[in-house]
Amino acid sequence: MVYIDDDIESIDLSVALNSVSPQRRAQVLRYRQEHDRKLSLAAYILLCHALRTEYGIAEPPVFTFDANGKPRLKGHSNIYFSLSHCHEAAACVVDRAPVGIDVESLSHYDPAIAERVMSDDEQRQIALSADPRRTFIRLWTMKESLLKMTGDGINNDLRHILQDHKGLKEGDYDFRTTEYRDFICTVCSLAAH
Repeated sequence: MVYIDDDIESIDLSVALNSVSPQRRAQVLRYRQEHDRKLSLAAYILLCHALRTEYGIAEPPVFTFDANGKPRLKGHSNIYFSLSHCHEAAACVVDRAPVGIDVESLSHYDPAIAERVMSDDEQRQIALSADPRRTFIRLWTMKESLLKMTGDGINNDLRHILQDHKGLKEGDYDFRTTEYRDFICTVCSLAAH
């Protein structure tokens, strides 16, 4: 299930910081800007809500991390999750199978960046689109949600990630993209065969 919070400014930092795990509190306080702290808290609070709603887990989650730094829920290896945030929103997805989520602001489109991170076919899609900015962000969130699902970070070969990644081919995973006024959110999960 996907959870999104786009009312970030209403978060009371002092109250929210007292409701999270010490591990998350330390993570949140690494951010210098108050807005960034609120975004980090919002994503974690969404995870807490999802775990309480879907699995009856009431205690604030603590994370363990794999070799690539992908977080897992300590004591709940059968529950997968992914968190993301952009300037306008925080997002969380929770599932019983590997899953990834990315949320990105609809910011300025730069064709030079597209050349570096998009395949030739993806660049054509963007160029032919009525809204190149929106198409670029949709494709970008697909790439990043896939990398989050597999536990890989952003690497140097982003151009062909959607066609072939770690033995996964197109059709091995599903994307669900939702477009909002100011941001786009995509969830990636393994395809049911």
